[in-house]
Parts: sequence; C-alpha cells; structure tokens
Amino acid sequence: MRVRRPYFFYNDRVKIRPAVPADAEAFLDIYAPIVRDTAISFELEPPTADELRARMAKAHLWIAAEDDGMLGYAYAAPFRDRAAYRFSVETTVYVHERARRRGVGRGLYAELFRQLAERRFVTALAVITLPNRSSVALHESMGFKPVGVFHNVGFKFETWHDTGWWEREVNA
Repeated sequence: MRVRRPYFFYNDRVKIRPAVPADAEAFLDIYAPIVRDTAISFELEPPTADELRARMAKAHLWIAAEDDGMLGYAYAAPFRDRAAYRFSVETTVYVHERARRRGVGRGLYAELFRQLAERRFVTALAVITLPNRSSVALHESMGFKPVGVFHNVGFKFETWHDTGWWEREVNA
C-alpha cells in the first residue's frame, strides 16, 4: 500500500503542505500589506488572524509553501452557495514579496489543482483586479483562459477598479 506524504517539495528548499490554523499569522504577514497598499484585494482593512482561520475552515482546500519561513499560500473556496455550483471553486494564490518570481505561485497552483482533481472538482475560477500583469501571466501560464471583465466593480483608494475573470478545467 502506497502512503501519501502530507507535503511535497516543490524544489530543493520549498515545501508545500496542507495549511493549519496556526499558519494564520504568517499568512497575514503576506496578505495584510496587499490589503493595505494595493487594490489587488478589495478588502479595505486586513482581517484578524481569527477571521482568517474562519475563512480557512470554510475553504475546500488551503495549502502553504515554506522554506525557512512562510513563502505563500493558495486556496480553493466555494464558488457559490447553491448546490449546482458544488463542482466549481474560486482559487486564489498569494506569495510573499520576498519570494515572488521564483515559481512559488506556480508550485502552489500545481499542487492545488492536483488535489482538486483528486476531489473531483471540475472548474476553477479566478478573479483578478485589473491591471495586474504578473497575476494574469501566472494564471494564464497555469491554463486559465479569460472569460470577461466586470467594469468599475470595486472602489478603493478613491479609484474605481475593474476585475477580470478567468477559468480553467481542474484536470487541464
């Protein structure tokens, strides 16, 4: 009988593993500056660690990448509440500023999609505040295709922002 490890190594140093509630503080170190300083997230104030733990509990899947510290995380959340949407997920990936452009986001998404396929999810959706060339490039490199733009749907930093929507088959 083959025993599956609870984690795998993306490269010689980066371990990708299931997230645990104790990771919330480290995730906030990554996410809080994005909330405070960018329109990438439409949240206006960073959540608390307890709020983040509650989000983790509601997600279908949440994974973490680390080496000597937390590098990033990715998750798949329910797309919508209605039962007919149960095979679709909304995915998100965030990478610490010090780890960007090193393949961490790709590694997280590769593992996320592998696990989603095992769980028989069919469609993954991603929402990206526009413009965001690096996020668009990451998502398209992982097989996402653009499906539309919602114009002026988020108001942050005294500016209206568009969001682009992307989709991909989980088994792609």
